[in-house]
Order: sequence, then C-alpha cells, then structure tokens
Amino acid sequence: MPSGDDQRITRTRPLISPAVLAEEIPRDDDASQTVQRVRGQVEEIVEGRDTRVLVVVGPCSIHDVDAAREYGERLRPLADELAERLLIVMRVYFEKPRTVLGWKGMINDPDLDETFGINRGLRLARTLLNDIANIGLGAGTEFLDTTLGQFYADLISWGAIGARTAESQVHRELASGLSMPVGIKNRTDGNIQVAIDAIRSARHRHLFPSLTKDGAPAILETAGNPYCHLVLRGGTETGPNYSAASVARAIDRLRQSQLAESIMIDCSHGNSERVPDRQRDVAADVKRQIDDGNAAIRALMVESHLNPGRQDLGESLDYGVSVTDACLGFDETAELLRRFAD
Repeated sequence: MPSGDDQRITRTRPLISPAVLAEEIPRDDDASQTVQRVRGQVEEIVEGRDTRVLVVVGPCSIHDVDAAREYGERLRPLADELAERLLIVMRVYFEKPRTVLGWKGMINDPDLDETFGINRGLRLARTLLNDIANIGLGAGTEFLDTTLGQFYADLISWGAIGARTAESQVHRELASGLSMPVGIKNRTDGNIQVAIDAIRSARHRHLFPSLTKDGAPAILETAGNPYCHLVLRGGTETGPNYSAASVARAIDRLRQSQLAESIMIDCSHGNSERVPDRQRDVAADVKRQIDDGNAAIRALMVESHLNPGRQDLGESLDYGVSVTDACLGFDETAELLRRFAD
C-alpha cells in the first residue's frame, strides 16, 4: 500500500549545506571588513547619526554574474566620488517573488532554462557577493526564501523584506534575526500599515524553526532587529507614495507606532509606475523634500543596469539588460545620482 507522505513530490535532490558552501567560498578579510564597515554606516544613517543618504542601486535582478561584476566595478568609483553625500550600496537581488509564475531568480534557476540548478545558483551568488565586497562595495538583497540567507547573509550589508512578504510572520521573524539593517516595503496595494506592523514585530525577540549553518533543523532564537525601517514603493490602489504629502502621512503613522522616523523611497515599482525613466522624476522630488528639511527620508532605491530597458528570456540575450523589470542604464543612473547628491 503506498505511503501517504510526499504523494506530490516527484523528485528529491540533495542541497549543499551553508557551512560547506562557506568553506568552498570563504569570506576573506577584505570582504569581511567591507561588510562590517558598510553595515555600521547604514545603521548610522538609519538612526540619523550620519546625515548622508543611503542609496541602494543596481539591477532589478541578477541573471548574469559577469554583467553584475562589471556593474560593481563601474559603480565603485561613482560611490567614491559621491561618498561625502551618499552611501552607495549595490542592489544584488537573487530571488524574485512571482505573482503567479515566472523566472524565480538566479539561485533558483541560474541557467534560465527551468533546470533549477539551485546548488550551482548558490555557488554563483556567494562568489559574486564575495567579489562585490572585495571591490569595496556593500551589497543589498531581498530575503525571500527564509532558509537561503544562511548561505550568504554574512556578505550582505543591507536587507529587504519585499511587498509580497511584509505581511508574512515568518519573514518578520527572519528580519528580527538578520545581522544587518532591513528595509520593509509597503504592501503591493500601497498599504503602509502592514510594513509598520512588520517593523514593530521585527524589533522583538522571536523563536522559530529553521536550519543551522550545518544544515541541521533547529529552533532559532533572535534578539530583535532595531534597524528595520519603512520603504515606500507605491501601490496598485494608492498609486505613487513618494510625494511630500505621502511621506508626511507615513511619518505620522510611524510616530503613532512610536517608531523612528526613518524612510527609504523606492524610485521604481509603483512610484515610477514601472516606467524606468520616471525614476529620475521621483529622485528629483525626493531631493527637493530633503533640501526643504525633511530629515525622515534617509534612503533611496534605484533600479539600474549596464544598459537601459528590459528583455524577455530567450536563447540570445543582450548583455547588461534586465530580464525582469525595466531599468535605467548606468550612464543615466550616474547622472541621476550626481544630481541627487548636488
């Protein structure tokens, strides 16, 4: 008589453990120093002790590690040039939440052909993060799968909980134990209270089942994360929410919840209505608000790649062009950031 377990599991494959992957691709001293330095600087900005603006900028998603590495190499001198006003962290997203179906990101499907070589994806991701840290840049990423962070979180300087998972209790628990500041986005419809509730939850101690670095099941206990902050990304029902009036409403909600007035504006997604060139308009508006004395806006996010636009997955892909959301090209991004820092 057939077993009642796993009747819909068609195949089981071994997964490398985080400890083995870290031994294969160790974080060297230079990378460690970069990660710790940038984490500390982000904390200072989130808390308002550093008056610079944090900017998380880079591809909507990573699908080509060579293009991503080149992006980092081009971003580093720009980060140095603008370091007096901006702390630039490279956006390095490996996982993509899908509303229904679609490519789930480089870790899940690194060959972009539904072969799902997850172990290979994890190796590529950790290697790239190591390279970016050795370039001298901090890396920011979204934590989507609640166990994958064990494989590379030691190389992340800023984390995100996305609009589709801000309401998820397990992601709030995850954020409470992460070692870096975490931005939590408003829900896809534009609801910001969900994100504020998530920030409140993530500040507290939690216990939840997960995996250790050795890959063993365990109950993790967290201390809470005091550096979680609100990310305004617009919404399908509310529309863009980067205006001075929208930011004022968000500040009021934070005050009501007795949370720090610390906000990141995502120039893309609902705020640009997914038109990449509009990110420049968003950034210009945010710059005016900061120039007018709004000290609650402490961070900015921009989706950018080597070349502008987007492309569909296929046999032949253009180098340095996004395969998910459309992005600004690097030259346009550099112009945006220079104007923002002026």
